[in-house]
Amino acid sequence: MPFASLGLAPALLRAVREQGFTAPTAIQTSAIPAIVRGADVWAAAPTGSGKTAAFALPLLQRLMDAPRQDGKRRPRVLVLVPTRELAAQVAEVFRGLAQHLPQPLKIAVIFGGVSINPQMMGLRGGADIVVATPGRLLDLVDHNALQLSHVAALVLDEADRLLDLGFAEELARVLTLLPAQRQNLLFSATFPPAIDALAAQLLRDPVRIEMAAEPTTHTAAPAIAQRAIAVDASRRTQLLRHLVQTNSWQRVLVFVATKFSAEIVADKLRKADIWAEPFHGQLSQGKRTQVLDDFKAGRVHVVVATDLAARGIDVAELPVIVNYDLPRSAVDYVHRIGRTGRAGQSGEAFSFITADTEAHFALIEKRQGLSLPREEVAGFEPVELAAPSLPAQTNGGIKGKRPSKKDKLRAAATAG
Repeated sequence: MPFASLGLAPALLRAVREQGFTAPTAIQTSAIPAIVRGADVWAAAPTGSGKTAAFALPLLQRLMDAPRQDGKRRPRVLVLVPTRELAAQVAEVFRGLAQHLPQPLKIAVIFGGVSINPQMMGLRGGADIVVATPGRLLDLVDHNALQLSHVAALVLDEADRLLDLGFAEELARVLTLLPAQRQNLLFSATFPPAIDALAAQLLRDPVRIEMAAEPTTHTAAPAIAQRAIAVDASRRTQLLRHLVQTNSWQRVLVFVATKFSAEIVADKLRKADIWAEPFHGQLSQGKRTQVLDDFKAGRVHVVVATDLAARGIDVAELPVIVNYDLPRSAVDYVHRIGRTGRAGQSGEAFSFITADTEAHFALIEKRQGLSLPREEVAGFEPVELAAPSLPAQTNGGIKGKRPSKKDKLRAAATAG
């Protein structure tokens, strides 16, 4: 099905061609006609499925169909996102698709972690589309920098992460500032109970769209090859370095559990002459922007990121992600691997499995319907075994009396 069959104006079709879109993805095919006709939409949209264009194109079409009459710019589309990187990414998509519209649109990007003054200045004269994180949006409302009384369409992008990151109270307050009559679009990769409750409250007779849990091309071919490598915890950095060098990876996103780990792993890679940078929430916005720009331009080959910071990273042709530390949940696993295999591109997702994380990964597999063989890389075969349950009489829980690695191996051998 071509984009021309989805009810889009020639100006949007021209932008679509210039952006390199050849055919609509499954989520775009289902969502665009529904949004154009004004319906509320509840979409299960996997990361990398083309969901941003799925709501940006029809909302731009609706703005074209109802142009400003008095010449005043007021926010008519509000997109709420969980992170600053995602806000920048969504705004970039809107700008690229809106470049040929007969009536130019002003798109404002609003997020915290930077000075509020430039954003207040940028809102002088109004805006047609606002892409924002909830907290900073409310700060600007409190400063009388913008009003939300003319918003005709609300988008909650990555709604599950909005609630997971603690934006429930801010979101509730934003909703009280919006007109009662509006179009509501809810996009989420996963639908935990809190999202179901929010959808029931927010949406009116929605069109419900459910895509596959894993990103796919328009031919429905799987885009991501998932692999699990068994390795000792102490040798993960060496294994990562080996994989980067032997496979000549030019762009890889590595997930770790903490900002401290991000700094340490990136530093060790740099010492091995691999261009690597950490990426976490404690970095300044300027540094985060620089790292992403360098990553996209190929000046940095490896970005070592925490989950929160990595939300919203959208890098074309990102071939590899590595779970150096496993994610906390199956939901986070879906979000992580969705950074690769985007928009029909192929990708690989590697997970490092240690003795202590084997049971956790098995749970992720169960909840995702996976069963991945445990691979071993020559020279990095694991020797550690999961510690057996200790009898109550042992001193295993007393400081200074914990069993050594050799003790654990002997106990495991005896148990076998």
